[in-house]
Amino acid sequence: MNANFEELDCRQTRMGELVLRRRRILSLNGREVYEVKLGDEYLMSSLFHDSEVALATIGLGALRGEEWDVVVGGLGLGYTAAAALAFKQVKRLIVVEALAPVIDWHRRGLVPNGKTLTRDGRCEYHHADFFARVRGGGFDPEEKGFRFDAVLLDIDHTPGFWLHRSHAGFYSEAGLRRLKSLLKPHGIFALWSNDPPEDAFVELLSAVFAGAEGHTVQFDNPLLRTVTANGVYLARCG
Repeated sequence: MNANFEELDCRQTRMGELVLRRRRILSLNGREVYEVKLGDEYLMSSLFHDSEVALATIGLGALRGEEWDVVVGGLGLGYTAAAALAFKQVKRLIVVEALAPVIDWHRRGLVPNGKTLTRDGRCEYHHADFFARVRGGGFDPEEKGFRFDAVLLDIDHTPGFWLHRSHAGFYSEAGLRRLKSLLKPHGIFALWSNDPPEDAFVELLSAVFAGAEGHTVQFDNPLLRTVTANGVYLARCG
C-alpha cells in the first residue's frame, strides 16, 4: 500500500459511489488530508474547513439563552458539529445525515472529528433525509413538531446547486417557511454555501424570517496559493 495514499472506505449509496480516502500532500510537507468523493464530485476535504466551522460560530454566535437544542444538517467530516459542541450552551445536538457510511466513519473513528463527536453525550446521529424531516414536520422522530433553537445546514453546494434535485423545494419560500415552523421564536437558521452570499437568496430569507444577512468566509488555499471565499447565510426568527 502506498504510504502517501489510502482508500479507507468505498460504498455504493443511492446517490452514487461514496469514497473516503486519506493522503499526504508532499508539497505541504506531507500534511495528512482526508477527502470524500461522491461519484465524480469532491464533496469535502479536511484541508479546507474554515467555512464549515464558521457555519457554527456565526450561527450559534447569534443565539441568546443558556440551553440550546441544535440541529446540524449534513455530517460531512464533522467540523460544523464539533464547532457547535464547543459552545457550552448546547444541551442537545442532532446531526441528520442521509448517508449511513458517513455516520459509520465517525463511530469507527476513521475521520478527524469522529471520536470527539461520538464520545460527547450531547451528540446524536440520525440516519435520515434532512429535507424529508423538514417536510415531515420535525427533526425528532419521538416528539414531532419539537422546536429547536438553531438549524445549521451544510448539504448542497449552494442554494441553487443541489446534490439531488429533490432538495430544490427546500430553497423556496414555502420550504423555508416549513423550516421556520420548526424553530423557536428566537431561533436562527444558518446555511453554508460554496459560493459567497447572493443578494437574491438573502432577500428570499428576509421574506420568510425577521432578518437575514450573508457572510463571506475567506481562507487560504495552500495548494493554489490563493484566497478562497465561501458563504454563510444567517436568518433570525425574531
